[in-house]
Amino acid sequence: MQSDLREQRTTINVSPTRDTFAPMLTMDTTNFAGKKALVRVDLNVPQDANGKVTDDSRARAIVRTVNKILSDGGSAILMSHLGRPKGKVNPAMSLKPVAEHLAVLLGKPVLFATDCVGADAKAKAAALKPGEVLVLENLRFHPEEEAGDEAFSKTLSELGDVYVNDAFGTAHRAHASTTIVAKFFPTAKLFGYLMQAEIDSVGKVLGDPQRPMTAIVGGSKVSSKIEVLENLLSSCNELIIGGGMANTFVKAMGGQTGASLVEEDLLDTARGIIEKAKAKGVKLHIPTDAVVADAFAETANTDQCAADAVPDGWMALDIGPKSIEAFRAAILGSRTILWNGPMGVFEMKPFQQGTIAIANAVAEATQKGAFSLVGGGDSVAAVNQFGLADKISYVSTGGGAMLEYLEGKVLPGIAAVQG
Repeated sequence: MQSDLREQRTTINVSPTRDTFAPMLTMDTTNFAGKKALVRVDLNVPQDANGKVTDDSRARAIVRTVNKILSDGGSAILMSHLGRPKGKVNPAMSLKPVAEHLAVLLGKPVLFATDCVGADAKAKAAALKPGEVLVLENLRFHPEEEAGDEAFSKTLSELGDVYVNDAFGTAHRAHASTTIVAKFFPTAKLFGYLMQAEIDSVGKVLGDPQRPMTAIVGGSKVSSKIEVLENLLSSCNELIIGGGMANTFVKAMGGQTGASLVEEDLLDTARGIIEKAKAKGVKLHIPTDAVVADAFAETANTDQCAADAVPDGWMALDIGPKSIEAFRAAILGSRTILWNGPMGVFEMKPFQQGTIAIANAVAEATQKGAFSLVGGGDSVAAVNQFGLADKISYVSTGGGAMLEYLEGKVLPGIAAVQG
């Protein structure tokens, strides 16, 4: 079942942070006529108790790739994980309801195999006709998937003629279906439209961005963003720090942070980042004022104060109006914008104004011609919640994968297709 597509491709190796990957095979230059495309997608979508999909954004994101394969006269065999069944069959994590939902999105029947390997998968893949779609059962029902087992990967590879990776959300995992399987398609592997768009978007930010470039990094902890911050210092002109992690920087500079979340063991790290920013000529923006509360609750008493003068017993849960004004000015003066992480506890209404203001500023800058990339679960959730996703240049589908990419790491799922 090995296709002549495997004779059409050469490989180009480039830096993951300084260049866009440029494989010779692309969706637009590949003709899938008569081919069975084995496509790794991300159908790990939320469902209610009845198995109904409650957010189909990940499923919608793969439709373009699937339609291209079908319109060429090829067929698509889709493989994905769902949840964390820990290598055991769990009917509650079956992909069958997702396959049924995908049929609605595609506007055509979608076949389903009761396993991703074995007799049923093999028979249905072999019988698949041009224009047809087959969804395999949850890959993680087998422990070999997360273990990156080579024999399991080879069995998967035998189902198709060409391998397409369109699952950026799992690109940082060296699992069987995301990485190892690619070795069995030495010259017939490529990125799907979604994966390529993710790579291209990061390339616009970390490769050769239009200047000035501003990075906005928020979230609760510095510890989860240290490598991101240090890597961004080599790319950005201005760096905005918000969210709970800003408290650690405020205290590192001698401020009083009350009962705010502070990572005491990272005060020296924060000081080091401040010094590196100065040395590299990066303008660092840290909140000067904050919305504070006397409890971590939506019903707490709230007030505003200087970010470095938070009263005892009170905690900073959002940036204040002066910080919003300063951050907004930096964003509106930018040509390239990266946003990863909220400015406060935006899930609670009293503490979402900072995140809303930043989201609106990024959208406004985008409308004026800036390129904007929003990545990371919480910031993506924020732009979706506030109805601004369509006003951002690119909203990433990958949480952990995007974070590791921004750290400058080589993602196994990308390297496997490129190599």
